[in-house]
Amino acid sequence: MTNWPNPILFGAAYYYEYQPAAEDGLDTEAGLQRLKTDLDLMVEAGFSVIRVGESVWSTWEPENGRFDLDWLQPVLDGAHERGIGVIVGTPTYAVPPWLTRLYPEIAGERRTGEPIGWGGRQEVDYTHPAFKFHAERVIRKILARYADHPAVIGYQVDNEPGLQIFHNEGVFQQFTDYLRHQYGDVETLNREWGLVYWSHRLSTWADLWRPDGNAQPQYEQAWRRFQTELTNDFIGWQADIAREYAREDQFTTTCISYSRPAIDDRALTARLDVTAGNPYYRMQDGLALPSQDGTALDWNTRGTWSLYHSADRMYSSRQEPFLVTETNAQAIGSPWENHPAYDGQWRQAAWALISRGAKMIEYWHWHTLHFGTETYWGGILPHSQEPGRAYRELAGLGAELRKAGAALDGLTPGADVAVLYSKPSEWGLAAHPAIATENGGPDRHSFESITGPFYQGAFDAGLQARIVHTEHLGDPAEAVAQFPVLVAAGLYVADDALLDWLGEYAAAGGHLILGPRTGYGDEESRARLDVKPARLREAAGVWYEEFANLTGEVPLRAAEGSPLALDDAAAAVKWADGVYLEGAEALAEYVHPHYGRFTAAATKVHGRGRVTYVGTIPNGAFGKALFTWVAPEDAWRPANPSVTATSGTTGDGRTARFVHNWSWDPAEYALPGAVRDLLDDTEYAAGETLRLGPWDVKVLIEP
Repeated sequence: MTNWPNPILFGAAYYYEYQPAAEDGLDTEAGLQRLKTDLDLMVEAGFSVIRVGESVWSTWEPENGRFDLDWLQPVLDGAHERGIGVIVGTPTYAVPPWLTRLYPEIAGERRTGEPIGWGGRQEVDYTHPAFKFHAERVIRKILARYADHPAVIGYQVDNEPGLQIFHNEGVFQQFTDYLRHQYGDVETLNREWGLVYWSHRLSTWADLWRPDGNAQPQYEQAWRRFQTELTNDFIGWQADIAREYAREDQFTTTCISYSRPAIDDRALTARLDVTAGNPYYRMQDGLALPSQDGTALDWNTRGTWSLYHSADRMYSSRQEPFLVTETNAQAIGSPWENHPAYDGQWRQAAWALISRGAKMIEYWHWHTLHFGTETYWGGILPHSQEPGRAYRELAGLGAELRKAGAALDGLTPGADVAVLYSKPSEWGLAAHPAIATENGGPDRHSFESITGPFYQGAFDAGLQARIVHTEHLGDPAEAVAQFPVLVAAGLYVADDALLDWLGEYAAAGGHLILGPRTGYGDEESRARLDVKPARLREAAGVWYEEFANLTGEVPLRAAEGSPLALDDAAAAVKWADGVYLEGAEALAEYVHPHYGRFTAAATKVHGRGRVTYVGTIPNGAFGKALFTWVAPEDAWRPANPSVTATSGTTGDGRTARFVHNWSWDPAEYALPGAVRDLLDDTEYAAGETLRLGPWDVKVLIEP
């Protein structure tokens, strides 16, 4: 990936084919003028990249076997003339009507025998041979035509894959074969899944039931894993085709929407050259601090902490910098959800993503559509196609990136604490949700509902978090050196080796924070026979036998002699383990006539380190207090609750710092050390005051 126009790419998805002027063709005076106007405006805004072509299979191939490949040439030529790189997308996520007419059997099924209706996108079973034949043909036609174009810097295969869980007969038969190869025989499957229960023992593989009415969690665990492997195979298959055409200086990726049900981002991105994702977020007051509100569960997150969480999830996929292929240009969502950014918020969000490892900021998309489902998903240009406030704000950001981008090349984001991510636990807690929703139903996002508040607590305490997949863990002692604090909450599905690794991490000198459901289930999502937390009881110095769902906040207080500074707002929410002490020291206690008999949080020295067990989900006040105690003092940590300060190490070994004010109120920040403002070249000595306006951000570099 050496052919990039700038160290930090900046641009948008560009769909000339959606422009009104395109209806008469690019060979018309109006069509050529619109293209020239768009590209010239991009240059003025500092754009260095556009993404094209991924949504219009029916334009590339209007009918079976008839291809129209030349329409993109003027776009690529015009981009190259202006020094703009191009990412070419393969159009396989939105199939043409003629293909669905000729092969109705390629429709995906959300339930067995019930095809997904046509008229949206991603309705197709991408394991079907007929689909794959036509998909490969159009991919090869496009790449053969444009791979050698000097503007092309990379390829995006498909788009936001993993939307559907397929129930097609062919998929189910593949699943049966998948289990047969994994378990060998039905008796092994019967034993591992506990199919003696409710008379589910299989006598032959033909006895395996369809997933629609399944209620067995071990089946659900395997079914979810299998579906992600279908996605991995599909995207990896496309990536391999793209590499046949790609030059050495071109990359291959796909754009990930991390909430999709059939995605295992770690395994998926292992088949690609670089991670790319689509972090959408609530703008306006959704970014205000201080705030205890927010969610990272959906594709469109809410809360400042969840914006950082989205970035850290993207970094976690390969534990390396990533690309932002789509993010908010203006209001994103339904026509009744119009909340475009306040002045300053676009640059705030962009610099926040860059501070956590983004090497590209690309907006969705250039011009607001005048037709289609996404008519009110605002682009950089409004429906009038005249540059407005969004364009002016982003042009200012483009100037900043041109000025500061080179100094931030090779940035590695800082990390005070690591938060473990476990896809098997996500699936296990979806099959057996531990957490209830507000209306008392099952929270199928229970893993995120447990882990998210721990991440938020670290964020609110001013810490930087690194999200780490359990598969990325290496030597425990090396992990301690990289991450002095490690959070393992919601780790419901884990084998013996993983649980033992956690104990070894603490013994080697790390501070291990355990949360609800960790150490409860084994690798098959079966409840362990050990006293809980299984295999960690001695290290943690606590045990429990019962647990409960909390229907409201239960107040907490600091235990006698506890180092925690809890105020009256600190509370436990949603869950309580009935924790008893067995060598640990109490940190927090429930203020409740029943739960008061249990300990809410406790800590114990283990080897050269420490294990802290938190038997509940912390509310905002408790989470912030917990991580304030955990973290060592840091002079760069802001006192003002609307100000955040994050850092990273550049490729040449210098420390970059990003100071944000997420508020309408101006703020001041006392600088602990000497820095230079990369955006206006102001030099600051240690002890001087940095002044931030409303919704402001400063990008600083230490000498």
